[in-house]
Amino acid sequence: MSSRHHIDDFMRCRIIGKIEEGRKITDVAREFDITHSVVSRLWKSFKTTGMCSRRHGGDRVRSTTPAEDRYIVLSAKRNGRTTAQQVANQFLAASVKQISRKTVARRLRGGELYARRPAVCVPLTRQHRTARLQWCREHHNWTEQDWACVLFSDESRFSLSSDCRRQLIWHESGTAYRPENIQEKDRYPTCSFMVWAGIMINGRTRLHVVANGTMTGQRYIDEVLLPHVRLFPWCCR
Repeated sequence: MSSRHHIDDFMRCRIIGKIEEGRKITDVAREFDITHSVVSRLWKSFKTTGMCSRRHGGDRVRSTTPAEDRYIVLSAKRNGRTTAQQVANQFLAASVKQISRKTVARRLRGGELYARRPAVCVPLTRQHRTARLQWCREHHNWTEQDWACVLFSDESRFSLSSDCRRQLIWHESGTAYRPENIQEKDRYPTCSFMVWAGIMINGRTRLHVVANGTMTGQRYIDEVLLPHVRLFPWCCR
């Protein structure tokens, strides 16, 4: 005897009709090739509700009203770094109604707010932005041959301690780099090391690890710039 996972309303009415005629549940289950437990539950449901058809949705009452949904979304928008549990606590204090963290998360997703890790960047001053814009304007018309004579270099410090960035923020799609969604990072932990490398149009330099001591201007020239200028004399522009 097979087990049907879904019985349409027409089949339900036929089953209920057979039982109302005085047929036994076992006989009806055998006739429709349905397990005894399914027919039994269907009959019990009919005696309780008086309905043959299955109710689609609407059985579970929402715990919040549309106005309360808007309040939850606005609470997260005012402070994107608050957690779902904190929003639930604020909602409890404001409405004297308790909702779960999962309910808050569902309402925020309904308001197109999603939990994401904040973007990390070093803040730029007005002078930084002005200088970058001026540089772009000066090199706007450069040709590929011009860029072939340029070596771009940069250094970066890597922390040996972990930074899991477990704190999430709520923000809408496409707003990751808005100021309120960015976690500014101005300095690195002391336990770290620095590396340097350069890229050009046809390749890149080897990674240079700066070990032991602080990187000074003179040390940068002696250990990094001069060795690579000798290797790439054309990049002195």
